[in-house]
Order: sequence, then structure tokens, then C-alpha cells
Amino acid sequence: MLRFIIFFSLFIHLCVAAPKTPAAAAAVPAKKWLTLNGQEPAVVARGGFSGLFPESSAPANDMAVSTSSPGLTMLCNLQMTKDGVGLCLSDIRLDNATTISSLFPKAQKTYKVNGQDLKGWFVLDYDADTIFSNVSLVQNIFSRPSIFDGQMPVSAVEDVLGTKPPKFWLSVQYDAFYMEHKLSAAEYLRSLRFRGINVISSPEIGFLKSIGMDAGRAKTKLIFEFKEPEAIEPTTNKKYSELQQNLAAIKAFASGVLVPKDYIWPLDSAKYLKPATTFVADAHKAGLEVYASGFANDMLTSFNYSYDPSAEYLQFVDNGQFSVDGVITDFPPTASQSITCLSHQKGNLPKSGHALVITHNGASGDYPGCTDLAYQKAVDDGADVIDCSVQMSKDGIAFCHDAADLTASTTAMTTFMSRATSVPEIQPTNGIFSFDLTWAEIQSVKPQIESPFTATGFQRNPANKNAGKFITLAEFLDFSKAKAVAGVLINIQNAAYLASKKGLGVVDAVKSALAKSTLDKQSTQKVLIQSDDSSVLASFEAVPPYTRVLSIDKEIGDAPKPSVEEIKKHADAVNLMRTSLVTVSQSFATGKTNVVEEMHKANISVYVSVLRNEYISIAFDYFSDPTVELATFIAGSGVDGVITEFPATATRYLRSPCSDLNKDQPYAILPAEAGALLSVADKEAQPPVSAPNPPLDAKDVIDPPLPPVANLAASNATGGAQPHPPPPSGAVAITANLGLSLLAMLALGVLCVA
Repeated sequence: MLRFIIFFSLFIHLCVAAPKTPAAAAAVPAKKWLTLNGQEPAVVARGGFSGLFPESSAPANDMAVSTSSPGLTMLCNLQMTKDGVGLCLSDIRLDNATTISSLFPKAQKTYKVNGQDLKGWFVLDYDADTIFSNVSLVQNIFSRPSIFDGQMPVSAVEDVLGTKPPKFWLSVQYDAFYMEHKLSAAEYLRSLRFRGINVISSPEIGFLKSIGMDAGRAKTKLIFEFKEPEAIEPTTNKKYSELQQNLAAIKAFASGVLVPKDYIWPLDSAKYLKPATTFVADAHKAGLEVYASGFANDMLTSFNYSYDPSAEYLQFVDNGQFSVDGVITDFPPTASQSITCLSHQKGNLPKSGHALVITHNGASGDYPGCTDLAYQKAVDDGADVIDCSVQMSKDGIAFCHDAADLTASTTAMTTFMSRATSVPEIQPTNGIFSFDLTWAEIQSVKPQIESPFTATGFQRNPANKNAGKFITLAEFLDFSKAKAVAGVLINIQNAAYLASKKGLGVVDAVKSALAKSTLDKQSTQKVLIQSDDSSVLASFEAVPPYTRVLSIDKEIGDAPKPSVEEIKKHADAVNLMRTSLVTVSQSFATGKTNVVEEMHKANISVYVSVLRNEYISIAFDYFSDPTVELATFIAGSGVDGVITEFPATATRYLRSPCSDLNKDQPYAILPAEAGALLSVADKEAQPPVSAPNPPLDAKDVIDPPLPPVANLAASNATGGAQPHPPPPSGAVAITANLGLSLLAMLALGVLCVA
């Protein structure tokens, strides 16, 4: 336990900024809030930082206070032992949040709770000493870190109060059940004299009325909690939906209400927001504060939020119509930054620092990538640089698309399955390639939104699944000039193959398009030319205004001087994978490389890619929060740009004053310290140490000269091109298998849509 405390203290020291003085906080202009009292909405940490650590454990509580804005409220769910001791646990049963079932495997019991039979290991069957001496906490949501399981004791209410949190909220869920078994939450509270308890909530009207006078004397706020609308309130035997119709009656015994968030912003069956209800306005009219519950970074919510948890908080506190008075959350730092740092960003606020927001296929997290709508959304979201990965059609039209293979992000399989081929020079799997279709044929297929995580249930914006249209490179450049974006990134792929095997000069097509747009003769808009081929970049050396970017598409652990010197011959910047800057093992950030520093020594800019909002792609150290990941790369690693599929999230962060760690602010969005979170766990529970990424080899930077563009028409006319040999005996079977494979993929796609 001592070792744990030492490591945890180190973790807090590494990850948390020193609290700002009241004077510094006072220097920040006050925001106007549409809460009942006009004050900033409260952040209420459910069981501390329960998104990382087991609920109400000492580390969860300490971490919540240390990483959240001043004035945090700590929420403890009260459960009672056989001998009347109050514990902070999420449920009346121990089995989902502790090790009790492995210690007493045959001790399950069944009780009737609020009219339902529940089976498990109940707190009231054990005395406090048995629990404190034998039982440890575990994480009760299985997508969260499990390496802390079995290492932390259960906390008594007095333990949490003893840490003197800024504010303390006690949730009493089951008073009627405990009363049936001769345990009284009211008497327990009176034994504490309500000291240090700022808020008490309960879904039971009778309990709140029974402690009303005591709470009034102690100046403890009482909150009535609404359960699901069809659930029955035990005192009145009425549905909560009925009680909602008379909020004025609730004002007689409570000063506020706590509701699931869909009481305020309901979702339709497709997981899109419906219009807001009038609940907040009605409650405020009755003089009641409104607290919303159910916030967590690692739970699937509305597609309207684009997997950005900050966007959800802002929907509840900064929508221009109303604001809830507080939010109950498992991730208090995200709620804190949303309210304190990211709210009230009206208009085109300037960004902090020099880091560029560069798109990956436009705003491809919200629309099919490289479509007109994806680019328009990127501009609307404040992207600095929009990108076009240039592909070539069979008839020589240069257009924007993520890859030469059209199968994943278009509906080409439905029309051109028979045109699928194998091109091992480009990818190991079969595909339907743009250079085998004319531009008219490509225009006949629909774009299709692509998610890297569909197999794990993370769809992207299904309402826009096939929205938009693909555009040519010339149209992309015209659009960028018309919208006056700060810059464009032109990504050139497969140039050698296209020139030698298909007779298509993608480099010449890019040069011609840029010249026609006159972007080669100005310096107002940045032009970034990116490729993983150094010879492609060398062909643009004669145009000084262009920034040449070498894309390094493999993980590296170091950038030795010879490699950096070789890069400098060809490029002004590099595009690196996230894991080349911060190494990750089993969703934990394990270390930080010095690659950025080595590149910067040579005056080479560093862009990091690809950043996505889905929490499944984000390390636990970043709190399952894309904003903290941004802070880690921008403020922590010092990158010069982030390449993202969700530019709105990056822009919102950079427009926040909290992104500038040199400013004197009451709260800052801090970068994660790689390895700090992992060090909190017992050594035996940590994942095995991974081998370090290899250093970048100078040989990997050097590519052979580009071949000339083959004149395939002339070659065919003179007989230079030999006819294909007859297929081997297995070719028919291979073709059939390819057709069946694509057919199966098509069928799966139809099922997913259904």
C-alpha cells in the first residue's frame, strides 16, 4: 500500500498543474451562464475519477480533485453494512465492484428491492470489518482499465470526507430497502451531524422529507433524483413521469432535481438528438436547479457529438437557450475543460500557438472522405489546411480520394465487382482501383463514409453515409481559393507505379493543376506537397513556396542524425504516426520518443497523424478524451501540426485559452505524461514491456528516381506490349473466389445498413 501511495503521488505530480491563485482566477473575464443562479455549472465526480480507477477508491477521489477545475463536487453513493457503517459504493450489491464473489463464492442471496428480485452479494450482509479487511475494489465497467483491480480498499464515507474535497455530495439510493432491514440512512447522517456534506440526493421523497429539518440547519442542499420515467417512486407509488408534471410540489422539499440526461436532450432510435424538452426551463421556473447524469467519455452517445465528449457537455451547458446547473460524470477533467475552457467560443476566435489543424480527407469523421461536403465541413470547423490525396482515373483525371482502391469508401462493389484486380505493388489485397475506371465511371458510384472501427460497433454518422460527391483536383484547388483556407496539402501516392505500369503521370497532373490555379506563384496560401516517395518530393524542389512533407508510414523510435540529414535533402517537414512520438501498449502510453526534438534541431517541422475522436483509439492516459490527446501532442510533444479526421475538436482546443500553458489561467488542459498512469498499478498487473520501435534508417528515406511516364498507347500499337499469357489452371478458381469474397463483403454491408 505504501508503494501504491508513493507511485500515485508521483503520478499526480507529473500530470497536474499547480493550482492557480485566487488572484489569477479573478483575472479571467466572467462568463454569463443560463443556470438558475447565473453561476458556472457544477462538475460532480461520480465516485471520483471512476472512468479510470475503481469507483470511490482513494486514487479515484484524489485524481478527480487534482485534475478538475476548482470547486469540484465529489459524489459518493451511500451503502450500509450490517453494523451501520456507511460505504461509498455504486450499488447495494458488492459483486460488480469488488472481489467479494471470489472470497465468498457461496454467499449469494436474493432480496426484493423496489419490487424486484435481485441476486448477489449484498453490502448489508457483511460487517464493516469483514469488508475492510478482505474485500478490494475492481473496475465495474469492463472497457476501462482493469490493472488496478484488487489493489484498493473500499472507502468509508468518513474516509472520503477526511480528504476534505471542495464539496461533497452523498447519494442515498435505497433508504426504503435499508429501513426494511433495520438500517437507517437518516440516523447515520445524524450521527455525522451532516458535517462536510454539501448535497444529499435521493429518488425517495419520504427520505428527503425525513431529513429536511436537519439538512436545513446544516445548510445541506437536498436534491430529488428522477429515475427512468416508467419507474415507481416508493413513497408515493407514482411513476416518475407523473411527478415530473408537478415540479412545484418538489420545490417544497428539495432545492433541485437530478435527471438522466435524456430527460433534457432525448435521442431518436437512430441515436440522433431530438429537440430539447422544456424540462430545464420548467424546473428553473419552479425555482429548482437541474443536474444531469450519465456522462462518460467511453460510452456511445449521439452521432451529433462526433464522438467528442466535450461536444456533449457543451450541448447541455452552452446551447444558447438554457444550461443545466451541474453534470454528474465519470470523467471530471473533461467536464471541467468543457465548461471552464471550451464554452462560449462564439465567432472565429484566434487560435493559440502555431500548430496547424490539417485534415485527413476533409472532415471525414462526419462525411464521406474527400467529398465536397467533407471539405465544406472542414472549412466550417476552422481547419487551417485541407488535404487532397490525388488519385488518377483511367482517362487521366486527377481527383481526391484517400486511396487508389475504391472498395472501402465507395459503392464501387455494387457496380464494378468484375473489375477487381490484384496489384501487389500497391496493397496485398484485391481491390477495385481508380486507374482501371474512367472518371465518368467513378462519378457513377456513391461515396461511402468509412470508419476504422466499424467492426467494434463504432459507426460514423450513418445519416450521411453516402452524402456528397467526389471532386477533381482542379475543383479542390478552386474551392480552397474561394474559401481562402490557410493552406492545402496535396498527397501524392503510387507515382512510380502509375507512370511505369499505367502510363499516368500523377506528378505532372499535380504540377499542371497547381500552375493553372496560380498557387505556385503566390505565398498567401500554404501549399504542402506530401509523399512517402522522396523522388516525388525532389521533383517539386524548383518551386520554393511549396513545403515538402515526407510521410513516414511506419513506427519509428528514434531519428538518428544521418536519417534526419537525408530527410533534409528532400523535405521541409515529416508526417509521423502517433506511436512514433508516444509509444502505446494495451491502450497505455508507455513512453515518449525524442523524434520531434531531433527533427526540430534540423529545422524540420513535424505533423502527427491520424487523430480520431473514437475513444477506442485513444490511450487511457488521455482520459479517453481526444482533447487531452491533442494537448499531449501539441503542448507536450511540440508538434507543428495535427492531421485529424475531426477538425472541429482540434480547432475548439486551440481556440481555448486553456491550451496555452504559458497563460495564467484558473484551469489548464494538460498533456499526459507517458508511463505515469501505468506506474500506479502493481508491477505484476502491468502489461509486458514491448520492444522499442526501430530507429529510422537513412536507407528508408531514399527512393529510386521516378520512371518516365510510359506511352502505353504507342507501345500497344507497335506490339511492344505483350499479350497476357493464358491463365494458369487455378486462375478460374482464384477469380471465382475473388467474386465470392467481394459478394460476401457486399452482403455484409447491406446487413450492416439494415
